[in-house]
Amino acid sequence: MKRIKRLFKTWLLSEMRAGLRLTLRRMFEPKTTILYPEEKTPQSARFRGMHALRRYENGEERCIACKLCEAVCPALAITIDLAEREDGTRRTTRYEIDMTKCIYCGMCEESCPVDSIVLTNIHEYHGEAHYDLCFTKEMLLAVGERYEQWIAHDLAKDMPYR
Repeated sequence: MKRIKRLFKTWLLSEMRAGLRLTLRRMFEPKTTILYPEEKTPQSARFRGMHALRRYENGEERCIACKLCEAVCPALAITIDLAEREDGTRRTTRYEIDMTKCIYCGMCEESCPVDSIVLTNIHEYHGEAHYDLCFTKEMLLAVGERYEQWIAHDLAKDMPYR
């Protein structure tokens, strides 16, 4: 009996007609396509994008080389080398994030005691080779300086939840 039903479905093209019926029904509905560079879809408030290193108002970098972000990173995407200054404070000499390894979980941001590393809502970046997506300390500081007003605004909005 199953063979006969399958044979009729095949000969009568019932799946093909069901597909065409669906296509015709959807053809006259309003389109949901957007023109990307001009129109942008709304982002979630919890979106995590490009990383940035922040500085204090006096220009000194915030990172105190505690290496918590490196230790907590599940993808092992962060590499930190540190050096001690004459005044006894520790600062990073090398801070690199391999964006191809990063899973954008936000654990580095959560573990930072001084809000040095943050994940911005910037998603429009790319690299043509692997080394283009290995962000160095200077690149991350440049991103932080460029978007500091947005970062501070986003952090101020989320203060009750931190």
